[in-house]
Amino acid sequence: MCGYGNPLLICVCSNFTARVGKTSLIMSLVSEEFPEEVPPRAEEITIPADVTPERVPTHIVDYSVDSHNDGSIIRCQITAIIFDCKNFSQLTFRLPLILVGNKSDLVEYSSMETILPIMNQYTEIETCVECSAKNLKNISELFYYAQKAVLHPTGPLYCPEEKEMKPACIKALTRIFRISDQDNDGTLNDAELNFFQRICFNTPLAPQALEDVKNVVRKNLSDGVADNGLTLKGFLFLHTLFIQRGRHETTWTVLRRFGYDDDLELTPEYLFPLLKIPPDCTTELNHHAYLFLQSIFDKHDLDRDCALSPDELKDLFKIFPYMPWGPDVNSTVCTNERGWITYQGFLSQWTLTTYLDVQRCLEYLGYLGYSILTEQESQASAITVTRDKKIDLQKKQTQRNVFRCNLIGLKGSGKSGVLQALLGRNLMRQKHIRPEHKSYYAINTVYVYGQEKYLLLHNVCESDFLCDSEIMCDAVCLVYDVSNPKSFEYCARIFKQHFMDSRIPCLVIAAKSDLHEVRQEYSISPAEFCKKHKMPPPQAFSCNTVDAPSKDIFVKLTTMAMYPFIYLPSSSDVRAVHRVKYRIKTWKEVKQNNLNSYPSVCFCSHARLRCMCTCNRCTFCICQNLLNSDLLQSVKNKLFTAVLNRLRAAVAELGAMLLSDEESSIVHQVHAVRSVEDSIFMESSLDPQHVTQADLKSSTFWLRASFGATVFAVLGFAMYRALLKQR
Repeated sequence: MCGYGNPLLICVCSNFTARVGKTSLIMSLVSEEFPEEVPPRAEEITIPADVTPERVPTHIVDYSVDSHNDGSIIRCQITAIIFDCKNFSQLTFRLPLILVGNKSDLVEYSSMETILPIMNQYTEIETCVECSAKNLKNISELFYYAQKAVLHPTGPLYCPEEKEMKPACIKALTRIFRISDQDNDGTLNDAELNFFQRICFNTPLAPQALEDVKNVVRKNLSDGVADNGLTLKGFLFLHTLFIQRGRHETTWTVLRRFGYDDDLELTPEYLFPLLKIPPDCTTELNHHAYLFLQSIFDKHDLDRDCALSPDELKDLFKIFPYMPWGPDVNSTVCTNERGWITYQGFLSQWTLTTYLDVQRCLEYLGYLGYSILTEQESQASAITVTRDKKIDLQKKQTQRNVFRCNLIGLKGSGKSGVLQALLGRNLMRQKHIRPEHKSYYAINTVYVYGQEKYLLLHNVCESDFLCDSEIMCDAVCLVYDVSNPKSFEYCARIFKQHFMDSRIPCLVIAAKSDLHEVRQEYSISPAEFCKKHKMPPPQAFSCNTVDAPSKDIFVKLTTMAMYPFIYLPSSSDVRAVHRVKYRIKTWKEVKQNNLNSYPSVCFCSHARLRCMCTCNRCTFCICQNLLNSDLLQSVKNKLFTAVLNRLRAAVAELGAMLLSDEESSIVHQVHAVRSVEDSIFMESSLDPQHVTQADLKSSTFWLRASFGATVFAVLGFAMYRALLKQR
């Protein structure tokens, strides 16, 4: 059968060699009058969609056994068998069919009573109608019923012999009822019925109309209405009533709105909407999807213990054609003491499915009715496609919320312990997990700088060579057993083969740290290996604890995945670090020698202040270069000389005044001042002849200049110390 909205092909034929008027029916439909001259066969006619009640383009073929051998009867979606109302004793049928009694103007009685036993005998007949091409009786109705028989067939919905709906239809309508029952109380209240009516028929029901519907159900079904709400039995009864009264288009409208095709199967377009995912991008659930999943969890958490029991989980997945989660889910996400999936574990499992297999996540959301309940175009609106990881590295920031870390190590090194420790399980709780229920994945939330992120751990099986899917991740965790001397060698070998030159940060974990540590059979120790390859030192870890194991390593792994440029500097950062190290080395070498032997060396503050800039124009560089500039040194020496000359003149004047009384004392003070002057000149390494007495034009001017220079020097030194302290 054709899908809803596709072109419809109607084949009008006769089961007899005699002329029954099929061509006259087609010509009367087109011209809206009876043709006096009828051709042997009408050409194929196309009726535009805008003039048909169902808005479907329709092609009508006048089929003749003698002249048609192009397969039209096979390609058509509906066959209208025309018979003469005066002669209908030799009817045979093909599928699907409608019976049309033509030339009703030639008889004074109706043939419907005679046709009804034939319709009951052949359930494939959708409907029967009498018409007259001469009187234009039921001409439009004929082709309307033909369209209706294709777009809204009765066969998939209803069994006339048993007078009840078929199992496939009951199953589909039951799923629709469960999705519409948003509070999971087993009935559709007025608000839920209005929502159902609006999303299916784009119009709400008036309060009186709702009561009329309930009253009809009450009269015919004792348990169809409960607590003033429509039960599942009442819901199914209503649709059975619609079909029996010839309004099966109502049921088909509901079924197609919830994604069903003509065979009562969910269409691939509904379950798997188009979603483009560029390379190096990941998929995550957005905020609206998490709100929807939260409502689903609350709907089925009947005892309000923030966990789904096995019965509650089974009730949730009743609308699925199969059970999507296996027993390994309990060892993949967080559970409570009883082993029931918690609210956080529920969201984590959906996050894991979205990250690893987004198409399966779209399928699951389709079963839950995401696009219907949220009134979105498709489930694709629940997915966020992250940007390319290369862009994150360039911008040194990420918008991702899910980070994948691969655990690599020998079998028995403690990877499973690390995996389960993420879920808060110590060694005692891990022993209760059955081997067939173990999972290679674990996911949980981790807080990094106050932000909630998902950390996904993947236990990579031991192998000498890793495939691309085992290498692609956000961080690598190399796990070795401290009690096994051959454990670290495998981690070192895998690191050199796949991750030494990659852009993926790595962390070494010394698992089973509660056991006696032995020397690893490798050329260097794990600590030296990490130092050599510029990795963080090995992190001691043990899950053999009384309480839940520490989550420090998981916070560190998530931080490394979020900010890989910190733990794995780019080439420009490496060059800047090398420049700093070179300047520190140069500064130390010059400091050990005589400063006078390096007059041209400018000591930039990069090395001493650990400045990482390379422009030589930052605040620290400018301040230091200004203090070391030749101009400032010259001004400082001239000020020192002027102050000392002024002091020498004042001392001489004072000596002349007090020479008669305290000559010996004054001479002694003058000698002391001169000794201080000589020492200052030696420290400044300047020639005192640069400024002479002749340069002093005004003693007042030089006193002011001396004071200003002193204030400037003090303020400059204070600013320099303040900047140094902040750095």
